[in-house]
Amino acid sequence: MAQSDDFYEILGLSREASQDEIRRSFRKLAMEHHPDRVTDPAQKEASEAKFKRIAAAYEVLSDAEKKAKYDQYGSVGAFAQGTGFEGFDFGGFGDIFDAFFGGRRAAGPIRGGDLRIQIELDFEEAVFGCEEEIRASRLEHCTVCGGSGGEPGTQRVVCQPCGGSGELRRTQSNVFGRFVNVAPCEPCDGEGTVIEHPCKACGGIGREQRNRRLKVKIPAGVTDGAQMRLSGEGDAGLRGGPAGNLYVDINVRAHETFIRDGNDLILPLHVNVAQAVLGSEVQIPGIDGHAQPLNVPAGTQHGHEFRLRGQGVPHLRGRGRGDLRVHVVVEIPTKLSSQQRELFEQLAEELDVPTSSGGEEDGVFSRIRGAFSN
Repeated sequence: MAQSDDFYEILGLSREASQDEIRRSFRKLAMEHHPDRVTDPAQKEASEAKFKRIAAAYEVLSDAEKKAKYDQYGSVGAFAQGTGFEGFDFGGFGDIFDAFFGGRRAAGPIRGGDLRIQIELDFEEAVFGCEEEIRASRLEHCTVCGGSGGEPGTQRVVCQPCGGSGELRRTQSNVFGRFVNVAPCEPCDGEGTVIEHPCKACGGIGREQRNRRLKVKIPAGVTDGAQMRLSGEGDAGLRGGPAGNLYVDINVRAHETFIRDGNDLILPLHVNVAQAVLGSEVQIPGIDGHAQPLNVPAGTQHGHEFRLRGQGVPHLRGRGRGDLRVHVVVEIPTKLSSQQRELFEQLAEELDVPTSSGGEEDGVFSRIRGAFSN
């Protein structure tokens, strides 16, 4: 006979049942179907499944908010879909069972811990990639016992407190009556066996700290603050568990000339007034160390940008490179020789720009600003 999916039917209640009725029905059914009350091993699994269904129904109907949503949708399936609990099923309430009557989780493989280190790269190393040798300290399997924790040639023995079951049972009383609480055995950590003769090299831990060197290939185009994951390079696991990971945090030193903007490089180009007005050919550096000529046309304005395609940072995941963006910075002189001053005054007269009556520096700035504003 198919089991009902209706929470009210599971508890034997009508939809008009009060909270007191829900609570009384749950207590009665929980005591009746508790697995520890079943002596026939063949009925144990069915009893646990029934109890979990009862606990699931009570978990929803005893909570006013959950009950209201369940009443709105009318069934387990609709309730799950309508409230974002897709995948909701009766078998997912093991934690409720454990909370009432103790856990029964046996010890198993344990994954090793993750490690984290930081490295610093030069700007060019981050742009073009490199190979770095890093040093990391991690827990590795003991070379003497091979990770077992026992002296070579010895075997683990049955744990005396739990008799090899890995569980300790304790009778307790609660609102349902007298029950047996089952918990993992602490002396053997739930394994059922213990190390009788611990390895002298590692003290029975099975792991020991070692320093090691590792070569890491840094890809071209890596950014400041990036993180690399080296799978399996963390601490060794326990009980046959996998090793953890090693995470490498990357810091990139700033460059004295270039500024990075994504995959583009920005190069400030300082030119004087004469170069900006008359035009000039200048040599600009490249991130690869090779200089190249750049033509600055006559009349180039302050803040103008030249874009050199494909001379920036290589794309981290893909082909091609960003651009080199050259930003023009027109420098206005703050001090002039008498000859330079005379030339600028002639220029001001030619452009019909009124001169300042202030000091030398104010006069120069006013005339230059006036000349370019016209």
